[in-house]
Amino acid sequence: MEEQRKPQFPPQTQPQQPGKEYVMCPLPLAINPDYKPSEKLNGKVALVTGGDSGIGRSVCYHFALEGATVAFTYVQGIEDRDKDDTLKMLLKAKSSDAEDPIAIATDVSSEEDCKRVVEQVVSKYGRIDILVNNAGVQHYTNLVEEITEEWLVRLFRTNIFGYFFMTKHSLKHMKEGSSIINTTSVTAYAGSPHQLLDYLSTKGSIVSFTRGLALRLVDKGIRVNGVAPGPIWTPLQPASLPAYEVEYLGSDVPMGRAGQPYEMAPSYVFLASNQCSSYMTGQVLHPNGGTIING
Repeated sequence: MEEQRKPQFPPQTQPQQPGKEYVMCPLPLAINPDYKPSEKLNGKVALVTGGDSGIGRSVCYHFALEGATVAFTYVQGIEDRDKDDTLKMLLKAKSSDAEDPIAIATDVSSEEDCKRVVEQVVSKYGRIDILVNNAGVQHYTNLVEEITEEWLVRLFRTNIFGYFFMTKHSLKHMKEGSSIINTTSVTAYAGSPHQLLDYLSTKGSIVSFTRGLALRLVDKGIRVNGVAPGPIWTPLQPASLPAYEVEYLGSDVPMGRAGQPYEMAPSYVFLASNQCSSYMTGQVLHPNGGTIING
């Protein structure tokens, strides 16, 4: 595999998380000009965490194209510019029947913040039909000994506690036919031989959370599924990986390249739409560039 590794992106890093999409080179691609919407989400209200950039931005955009009214969360200050860019995209994409999108500054690791977000969305739109738990962070480590308690707590509070909190407070406003979609990762299934042990542990937790929650909610007619992306060109990469890892991102998967956010979004549309996936719950889709996984 080593001889197949080819540079994918200019080496680059960002000094903090969350990363900023507007400074990346090249910019991630949230929009697929060949995508053909077909009103799959007309009349639906969707809440997407971490929707200002990366996969979340593309999911918001494609939900809007399909007719949904969209609310998303972002981190105030760091993500203000990306948030504004996403709102502009959604306003252009939304259908005439959908209400204007909103962005809500949030720390998803805080239960109070998650509760406030849900209350704000319901106050404006009346309900939540689709919840996408997507916000997350990761930390590059080579040794288990490098993982500090402080970082581990932050990672789990953001990557899995936030999913619990947002789901807990959204459920009372969701009804039969609603859908919850959780973003996990290929690393939850394939592992990582050198780095990201703490990160992939949170992503494995998300898989278990998805399966368990699906069984708990099946009698209520609420479907719960997940998406496990492979290496995708998003702000998370330069904000968490060394420059040489960014340069070769995705070069070791069978397709030989990293994915773009717009290549992830249709999986979320599929799982959100009762037209497409009414007989699916407790499942995970794997848009990962050809990596074969089991489970």
